[in-house]
Amino acid sequence: MKKVILSLALCFNLSFAYFVIEDDYMHQVEVLKNLDIDPTFLQDRMFTSMKEDISLYRQKQFLKMLENGAKFIPMLRNMIHEAGIPDAFLYMAMAESGFSVKAYSKAKASGLWQFMAATAKKYNLVIDDYVDERRDPIKSTQAAIRYLNFLHASFGKWYLAAMAYNCGEGRVSRAIEKAGTDDLYVLLDEKAKYLPSETREYIRKIVAMAYLSEDPSFLVENGADHFMNGGNNKNVFSEVKVSGGSSLSDVADAIGISMSELQSYNLHLNYFFTPPNKKTYHIYIPYEKKQQYAKNFNPDKVSSKFEVYIVAQGDNFYKVAKKYNVGYKIIKDFNAIKTDTLKKGQKLIIPRLAKAKTNTIKYYTIRDGDTLTSLSIKYNLSVAKLKQVNKLKDETIYPGLKLEIPKVR
Repeated sequence: MKKVILSLALCFNLSFAYFVIEDDYMHQVEVLKNLDIDPTFLQDRMFTSMKEDISLYRQKQFLKMLENGAKFIPMLRNMIHEAGIPDAFLYMAMAESGFSVKAYSKAKASGLWQFMAATAKKYNLVIDDYVDERRDPIKSTQAAIRYLNFLHASFGKWYLAAMAYNCGEGRVSRAIEKAGTDDLYVLLDEKAKYLPSETREYIRKIVAMAYLSEDPSFLVENGADHFMNGGNNKNVFSEVKVSGGSSLSDVADAIGISMSELQSYNLHLNYFFTPPNKKTYHIYIPYEKKQQYAKNFNPDKVSSKFEVYIVAQGDNFYKVAKKYNVGYKIIKDFNAIKTDTLKKGQKLIIPRLAKAKTNTIKYYTIRDGDTLTSLSIKYNLSVAKLKQVNKLKDETIYPGLKLEIPKVR
Protein backbone atom coordinates (compact mmCIF):
# COMPACT_ATOMS: atom_id res chain seq x y z
CA MET A 1 0.00 0.00 0.00
CA LYS A 2 2.85 2.37 0.92
CA LYS A 3 4.48 1.68 -2.45
CA VAL A 4 1.23 2.56 -4.22
CA ILE A 5 0.92 5.84 -2.29
CA LEU A 6 4.57 6.74 -2.99
CA SER A 7 4.11 5.93 -6.65
CA LEU A 8 1.00 8.12 -6.86
CA ALA A 9 2.77 10.96 -5.05
CA LEU A 10 5.73 10.71 -7.40
CA CYS A 11 3.45 10.76 -10.43
CA PHE A 12 1.63 13.82 -9.06
CA ASN A 13 4.89 15.68 -8.41
CA LEU A 14 6.19 14.87 -11.87
CA SER A 15 2.90 15.95 -13.45
CA PHE A 16 2.91 19.19 -11.45
CA ALA A 17 6.51 19.89 -12.42
CA TYR A 18 5.62 19.26 -16.06
CA PHE A 19 2.76 21.78 -15.97
CA VAL A 20 4.97 24.38 -14.19
CA ILE A 21 7.68 23.94 -16.83
CA GLU A 22 5.07 24.07 -19.61
CA ASP A 23 3.53 27.27 -18.17
CA ASP A 24 6.99 28.78 -17.81
CA TYR A 25 7.84 27.96 -21.43
CA MET A 26 4.56 29.38 -22.73
CA HIS A 27 5.10 32.55 -20.71
CA GLN A 28 8.54 33.05 -22.26
CA VAL A 29 7.19 32.38 -25.75
CA GLU A 30 4.45 34.98 -25.20
CA VAL A 31 7.04 37.62 -24.23
CA LEU A 32 8.98 36.88 -27.43
CA LYS A 33 5.95 36.88 -29.72
CA ASN A 34 4.88 40.29 -28.44
CA LEU A 35 8.23 41.64 -29.62
CA ASP A 36 7.96 39.83 -33.00
CA ILE A 37 10.80 37.48 -31.96
CA ASP A 38 10.73 33.83 -33.02
CA PRO A 39 10.35 31.38 -30.05
CA THR A 40 13.62 29.69 -31.06
CA PHE A 41 15.33 32.71 -29.46
CA LEU A 42 14.87 30.85 -26.16
CA GLN A 43 17.80 28.70 -27.28
CA ASP A 44 20.06 31.73 -27.71
CA ARG A 45 23.09 31.00 -25.56
CA MET A 46 23.69 34.60 -24.44
CA PHE A 47 20.00 35.17 -23.63
CA THR A 48 19.88 32.02 -21.48
CA SER A 49 23.09 33.04 -19.73
CA MET A 50 21.83 36.58 -19.09
CA LYS A 51 18.48 35.36 -17.72
CA GLU A 52 20.23 32.96 -15.33
CA ASP A 53 22.76 35.61 -14.36
CA ILE A 54 19.99 38.06 -13.38
CA SER A 55 17.93 35.49 -11.49
CA LEU A 56 20.87 33.91 -9.64
CA TYR A 57 23.70 36.40 -9.27
CA ARG A 58 22.21 39.85 -9.74
CA GLN A 59 19.01 39.42 -7.80
CA LYS A 60 19.69 42.30 -5.41
CA GLN A 61 20.42 44.72 -8.23
CA PHE A 62 17.36 43.55 -10.18
CA LEU A 63 15.04 43.84 -7.16
CA LYS A 64 16.49 47.27 -6.36
CA MET A 65 15.50 48.43 -9.84
CA LEU A 66 11.94 47.19 -9.24
CA GLU A 67 11.92 49.07 -5.94
CA ASN A 68 13.10 52.25 -7.70
CA GLY A 69 10.09 52.00 -9.99
CA ALA A 70 7.51 51.18 -7.31
CA LYS A 71 5.96 54.67 -7.59
CA PHE A 72 5.76 54.53 -11.37
CA ILE A 73 5.41 50.93 -12.58
CA PRO A 74 1.61 50.52 -12.17
CA MET A 75 0.77 53.72 -14.06
CA LEU A 76 3.43 53.27 -16.75
CA ARG A 77 2.36 49.67 -17.26
CA ASN A 78 -1.22 50.81 -17.77
CA MET A 79 -0.18 53.60 -20.18
CA ILE A 80 1.87 51.18 -22.30
CA HIS A 81 -0.90 48.61 -22.36
CA GLU A 82 -3.54 51.19 -23.36
CA ALA A 83 -1.25 52.50 -26.11
CA GLY A 84 -1.26 49.03 -27.71
CA ILE A 85 2.50 48.51 -27.69
CA PRO A 86 4.02 45.35 -26.17
CA ASP A 87 3.94 45.22 -22.37
CA ALA A 88 7.60 44.17 -22.45
CA PHE A 89 8.55 47.77 -23.35
CA LEU A 90 8.01 48.71 -19.72
CA TYR A 91 11.32 46.93 -19.15
CA MET A 92 13.01 49.14 -21.70
CA ALA A 93 12.84 51.83 -19.01
CA MET A 94 14.33 49.29 -16.60
CA ALA A 95 17.17 48.52 -19.02
CA GLU A 96 17.72 52.21 -19.81
CA SER A 97 17.66 53.74 -16.35
CA GLY A 98 17.08 51.05 -13.72
CA PHE A 99 13.69 52.77 -13.19
CA SER A 100 15.49 55.79 -11.73
CA VAL A 101 13.98 59.14 -12.73
CA LYS A 102 17.29 60.79 -11.76
CA ALA A 103 19.39 58.61 -14.11
CA TYR A 104 21.83 60.67 -16.20
CA SER A 105 24.29 59.13 -18.64
CA LYS A 106 27.74 60.20 -19.81
CA ALA A 107 26.15 60.96 -23.17
CA LYS A 108 23.81 63.42 -21.34
CA ALA A 109 20.68 61.29 -21.72
CA SER A 110 18.29 61.72 -18.81
CA GLY A 111 15.24 60.26 -17.06
CA LEU A 112 13.43 56.92 -17.00
CA TRP A 113 13.63 56.59 -20.79
CA GLN A 114 17.09 58.16 -21.20
CA PHE A 115 16.10 60.73 -23.79
CA MET A 116 18.78 62.86 -25.40
CA ALA A 117 17.84 66.56 -25.41
CA ALA A 118 17.24 66.76 -29.18
CA THR A 119 14.92 63.73 -29.28
CA ALA A 120 13.12 64.93 -26.13
CA LYS A 121 12.34 68.31 -27.68
CA LYS A 122 11.20 66.61 -30.89
CA TYR A 123 8.57 64.82 -28.81
CA ASN A 124 7.50 68.00 -26.97
CA LEU A 125 9.33 67.51 -23.69
CA VAL A 126 10.31 70.88 -22.18
CA ILE A 127 13.91 71.38 -21.05
CA ASP A 128 14.69 74.85 -19.69
CA ASP A 129 15.94 76.66 -16.60
CA TYR A 130 12.96 75.50 -14.55
CA VAL A 131 12.11 71.96 -15.66
CA ASP A 132 13.52 68.91 -17.40
CA GLU A 133 10.51 66.88 -18.48
CA ARG A 134 12.73 63.94 -19.39
CA ARG A 135 12.51 63.31 -15.63
CA ASP A 136 8.71 63.57 -15.66
CA PRO A 137 7.53 59.92 -15.44
CA ILE A 138 4.22 60.54 -17.22
CA LYS A 139 5.24 63.00 -19.92
CA SER A 140 8.44 61.10 -20.76
CA THR A 141 6.49 57.84 -21.05
CA GLN A 142 3.99 59.49 -23.40
CA ALA A 143 6.94 60.69 -25.49
CA ALA A 144 8.57 57.23 -25.44
CA ILE A 145 5.32 55.63 -26.62
CA ARG A 146 5.08 58.08 -29.55
CA TYR A 147 8.73 57.47 -30.45
CA LEU A 148 8.37 53.67 -30.28
CA ASN A 149 5.27 53.79 -32.47
CA PHE A 150 7.22 55.86 -34.99
CA LEU A 151 10.11 53.36 -34.94
CA HIS A 152 7.73 50.43 -35.33
CA ALA A 153 6.08 52.11 -38.30
CA SER A 154 9.56 52.66 -39.81
CA PHE A 155 10.96 49.15 -39.29
CA GLY A 156 7.85 46.95 -39.07
CA LYS A 157 9.00 44.84 -36.11
CA TRP A 158 9.04 45.63 -32.41
CA TYR A 159 12.50 44.17 -31.74
CA LEU A 160 13.91 46.46 -34.43
CA ALA A 161 12.12 49.42 -32.84
CA ALA A 162 13.75 48.54 -29.50
CA MET A 163 17.23 48.33 -31.01
CA ALA A 164 16.73 51.57 -32.96
CA TYR A 165 15.71 53.27 -29.70
CA ASN A 166 19.05 52.18 -28.25
CA CYS A 167 21.53 52.89 -31.04
CA GLY A 168 19.60 55.09 -33.48
CA GLU A 169 17.49 54.63 -36.59
CA GLY A 170 20.40 55.13 -38.97
CA ARG A 171 22.57 52.52 -37.27
CA VAL A 172 19.83 49.87 -37.47
CA SER A 173 19.04 50.72 -41.11
CA ARG A 174 22.73 50.36 -42.06
CA ALA A 175 22.97 47.08 -40.12
CA ILE A 176 19.98 45.62 -42.01
CA GLU A 177 21.40 46.77 -45.35
CA LYS A 178 24.82 45.29 -44.60
CA ALA A 179 23.37 42.01 -43.29
CA GLY A 180 20.92 41.75 -46.17
CA THR A 181 18.13 40.83 -43.73
CA ASP A 182 16.34 42.05 -40.59
CA ASP A 183 16.44 38.57 -39.03
CA LEU A 184 17.29 38.91 -35.34
CA TYR A 185 19.75 36.01 -35.26
CA VAL A 186 21.74 37.48 -38.11
CA LEU A 187 21.77 41.01 -36.66
CA LEU A 188 22.99 39.64 -33.30
CA ASP A 189 25.90 37.76 -34.89
CA GLU A 190 28.88 38.20 -32.56
CA LYS A 191 31.48 37.86 -35.32
CA ALA A 192 29.87 40.05 -37.99
CA LYS A 193 29.07 42.79 -35.43
CA TYR A 194 26.38 44.41 -37.53
CA LEU A 195 25.21 46.23 -34.37
CA PRO A 196 27.15 47.62 -31.38
CA SER A 197 27.71 45.11 -28.56
CA GLU A 198 25.57 47.27 -26.24
CA THR A 199 22.60 46.96 -28.61
CA ARG A 200 23.09 43.22 -29.05
CA GLU A 201 22.92 42.83 -25.27
CA TYR A 202 20.10 45.38 -24.98
CA ILE A 203 17.38 43.32 -26.68
CA ARG A 204 18.40 40.23 -24.67
CA LYS A 205 18.28 42.27 -21.47
CA ILE A 206 14.77 43.60 -22.17
CA VAL A 207 13.45 40.09 -22.83
CA ALA A 208 15.16 38.66 -19.72
CA MET A 209 13.86 41.45 -17.50
CA ALA A 210 10.34 41.15 -18.94
CA TYR A 211 10.38 37.41 -18.33
CA LEU A 212 11.52 37.66 -14.70
CA SER A 213 9.36 40.70 -13.85
CA GLU A 214 6.27 38.91 -15.10
CA ASP A 215 7.11 35.62 -13.36
CA PRO A 216 4.77 35.45 -10.31
CA SER A 217 6.73 32.69 -8.56
CA PHE A 218 10.02 34.61 -8.87
CA LEU A 219 8.41 37.81 -7.55
CA VAL A 220 6.62 36.12 -4.64
CA GLU A 221 9.74 34.18 -3.64
CA ASN A 222 11.65 37.45 -3.43
CA GLY A 223 8.85 39.49 -1.83
CA ALA A 224 8.70 41.81 -4.84
CA ASP A 225 5.18 41.22 -6.19
CA HIS A 226 3.91 44.47 -4.62
CA PHE A 227 6.41 46.47 -6.70
CA MET A 228 4.62 45.33 -9.84
CA ASN A 229 1.02 45.98 -8.85
CA GLY A 230 1.21 48.96 -6.50
CA GLY A 231 -1.19 47.20 -4.16
CA ASN A 232 -3.47 46.55 -7.16
CA ASN A 233 -3.78 50.31 -7.58
CA LYS A 234 -2.91 51.69 -11.01
CA ASN A 235 -3.02 55.23 -9.61
CA VAL A 236 -0.10 55.52 -7.20
CA PHE A 237 0.12 59.27 -7.74
CA SER A 238 -2.11 61.97 -9.17
CA GLU A 239 -1.53 65.07 -11.30
CA VAL A 240 -2.75 68.47 -10.06
CA LYS A 241 -2.36 72.00 -11.43
CA VAL A 242 -0.84 74.88 -9.47
CA SER A 243 0.07 78.47 -10.34
CA GLY A 244 3.44 79.20 -11.89
CA GLY A 245 6.10 80.03 -9.31
CA SER A 246 4.28 78.21 -6.49
CA SER A 247 6.39 76.62 -3.76
CA LEU A 248 6.09 72.89 -3.19
CA SER A 249 6.18 73.57 0.54
CA ASP A 250 2.69 75.14 0.40
CA VAL A 251 1.30 72.05 -1.32
CA ALA A 252 3.14 69.71 1.06
CA ASP A 253 1.73 71.57 4.04
CA ALA A 254 -1.82 71.42 2.61
CA ILE A 255 -1.74 67.65 2.11
CA GLY A 256 0.19 66.77 5.25
CA ILE A 257 3.46 65.38 3.88
CA SER A 258 7.06 66.59 4.06
CA MET A 259 8.48 68.73 1.30
CA SER A 260 11.19 66.12 0.65
CA GLU A 261 8.54 63.46 0.00
CA LEU A 262 6.66 65.74 -2.39
CA GLN A 263 9.90 66.54 -4.20
CA SER A 264 10.48 62.80 -4.75
CA TYR A 265 7.32 62.81 -6.92
CA ASN A 266 8.43 65.91 -8.84
CA LEU A 267 12.04 65.41 -9.87
CA HIS A 268 11.28 67.07 -13.21
CA LEU A 269 11.35 70.42 -11.37
CA ASN A 270 14.80 72.01 -11.19
CA TYR A 271 13.82 74.06 -8.14
CA PHE A 272 11.45 73.78 -5.19
CA PHE A 273 8.86 75.78 -7.11
CA THR A 274 6.93 75.49 -10.36
CA PRO A 275 8.00 77.40 -13.51
CA PRO A 276 7.15 81.10 -13.00
CA ASN A 277 7.07 81.58 -16.78
CA LYS A 278 3.89 79.44 -16.94
CA LYS A 279 0.44 80.57 -15.81
CA THR A 280 -0.16 77.09 -14.40
CA TYR A 281 1.95 73.95 -14.25
CA HIS A 282 1.38 70.35 -13.18
CA ILE A 283 2.87 68.57 -10.21
CA TYR A 284 2.33 65.06 -8.84
CA ILE A 285 1.04 64.17 -5.38
CA PRO A 286 0.33 60.80 -3.72
CA TYR A 287 -2.99 59.49 -5.05
CA GLU A 288 -4.50 59.10 -1.59
CA LYS A 289 -3.89 62.84 -0.95
CA LYS A 290 -6.01 64.04 -3.87
CA GLN A 291 -9.13 64.84 -1.81
CA GLN A 292 -7.03 66.50 0.88
CA TYR A 293 -5.43 68.68 -1.79
CA ALA A 294 -8.81 69.74 -3.19
CA LYS A 295 -10.06 70.56 0.29
CA ASN A 296 -7.01 72.30 1.79
CA PHE A 297 -4.95 73.90 -0.97
CA ASN A 298 -5.93 77.38 -2.03
CA PRO A 299 -3.62 78.80 -4.72
CA ASP A 300 -4.67 82.33 -3.75
CA LYS A 301 -3.34 81.90 -0.21
CA VAL A 302 0.18 80.64 -0.80
CA SER A 303 2.95 81.98 1.43
CA SER A 304 5.01 83.21 -1.51
CA LYS A 305 5.98 82.62 -5.11
CA PHE A 306 9.41 82.31 -6.62
CA GLU A 307 11.30 82.92 -9.82
CA VAL A 308 14.89 82.86 -11.05
CA TYR A 309 16.78 85.96 -12.16
CA ILE A 310 19.95 85.76 -14.26
CA VAL A 311 22.40 88.48 -13.26
CA ALA A 312 23.21 90.97 -16.04
CA GLN A 313 26.31 93.10 -16.50
CA GLY A 314 26.32 95.94 -13.93
CA ASP A 315 23.79 94.34 -11.57
CA ASN A 316 24.13 94.48 -7.80
CA PHE A 317 21.95 93.30 -4.93
CA TYR A 318 20.34 96.72 -4.47
CA LYS A 319 19.38 96.95 -8.15
CA VAL A 320 17.90 93.41 -8.22
CA ALA A 321 16.08 93.94 -4.91
CA LYS A 322 14.54 97.18 -6.18
CA LYS A 323 13.45 95.48 -9.42
CA TYR A 324 11.48 92.84 -7.48
CA ASN A 325 10.55 94.98 -4.45
CA VAL A 326 12.21 92.47 -2.13
CA GLY A 327 14.76 93.18 0.60
CA TYR A 328 18.29 92.50 -0.64
CA LYS A 329 19.09 90.57 2.57
CA ILE A 330 16.27 88.13 1.77
CA ILE A 331 17.79 87.52 -1.68
CA LYS A 332 21.21 86.93 -0.13
CA ASP A 333 19.79 84.55 2.49
CA PHE A 334 17.82 82.49 0.00
CA ASN A 335 20.82 82.09 -2.24
CA ALA A 336 23.31 81.51 0.61
CA ILE A 337 25.56 84.30 -0.69
CA LYS A 338 27.97 85.81 1.81
CA THR A 339 29.68 88.40 -0.40
CA ASP A 340 28.14 91.65 -1.69
CA THR A 341 29.18 91.08 -5.29
CA LEU A 342 27.35 89.38 -8.16
CA LYS A 343 28.68 87.80 -11.34
CA LYS A 344 27.19 88.10 -14.80
CA GLY A 345 25.19 84.94 -15.61
CA GLN A 346 24.75 84.02 -11.94
CA LYS A 347 21.29 82.64 -11.10
CA LEU A 348 19.37 84.08 -8.15
CA ILE A 349 16.20 82.67 -6.61
CA ILE A 350 13.85 85.58 -5.99
CA PRO A 351 11.07 85.08 -3.39
CA ARG A 352 7.96 87.12 -4.16
CA LEU A 353 6.39 87.52 -0.74
CA ALA A 354 2.63 87.19 -0.54
CA LYS A 355 0.55 89.68 1.39
CA ALA A 356 -0.18 87.65 4.49
CA LYS A 357 -0.56 88.08 8.21
CA THR A 358 2.98 88.74 9.38
CA ASN A 359 2.49 90.42 12.74
CA THR A 360 1.80 87.31 14.80
CA ILE A 361 4.22 84.76 16.20
CA LYS A 362 3.77 81.30 14.71
CA TYR A 363 4.88 77.92 15.95
CA TYR A 364 5.60 74.91 13.80
CA THR A 365 5.90 71.28 14.90
CA ILE A 366 8.56 69.38 12.99
CA ARG A 367 7.37 66.47 10.83
CA ASP A 368 9.34 63.59 9.38
CA GLY A 369 11.35 64.81 6.38
CA ASP A 370 11.48 68.49 7.44
CA THR A 371 14.78 70.35 7.41
CA LEU A 372 15.69 73.89 8.42
CA THR A 373 16.26 74.63 4.74
CA SER A 374 12.74 73.50 3.79
CA LEU A 375 11.30 75.59 6.64
CA SER A 376 13.33 78.63 5.58
CA ILE A 377 11.81 78.29 2.11
CA LYS A 378 8.32 77.86 3.49
CA TYR A 379 8.43 80.86 5.82
CA ASN A 380 10.77 83.15 3.84
CA LEU A 381 13.41 83.17 6.54
CA SER A 382 17.10 82.38 6.56
CA VAL A 383 18.35 79.24 8.26
CA ALA A 384 20.53 81.46 10.43
CA LYS A 385 17.46 83.37 11.66
CA LEU A 386 15.59 80.16 12.53
CA LYS A 387 18.62 78.88 14.46
CA GLN A 388 19.04 82.19 16.28
CA VAL A 389 15.39 82.54 17.36
CA ASN A 390 15.17 78.92 18.52
CA LYS A 391 18.67 78.85 20.06
CA LEU A 392 19.77 75.91 17.94
CA LYS A 393 23.49 75.10 17.98
CA ASP A 394 23.32 73.32 14.62
CA GLU A 395 20.76 72.30 11.99
CA THR A 396 19.70 69.10 13.77
CA ILE A 397 15.90 68.88 14.21
CA TYR A 398 13.58 65.94 14.88
CA PRO A 399 9.85 65.10 14.53
CA GLY A 400 7.80 66.59 17.38
CA LEU A 401 10.17 69.51 18.03
CA LYS A 402 8.26 72.81 18.16
CA LEU A 403 9.96 75.80 16.55
CA GLU A 404 9.09 79.46 16.81
CA ILE A 405 8.63 81.13 13.43
CA PRO A 406 9.54 84.81 13.81
CA LYS A 407 7.70 87.67 12.13
CA VAL A 408 8.48 88.54 8.53
CA ARG A 409 9.31 92.23 8.48
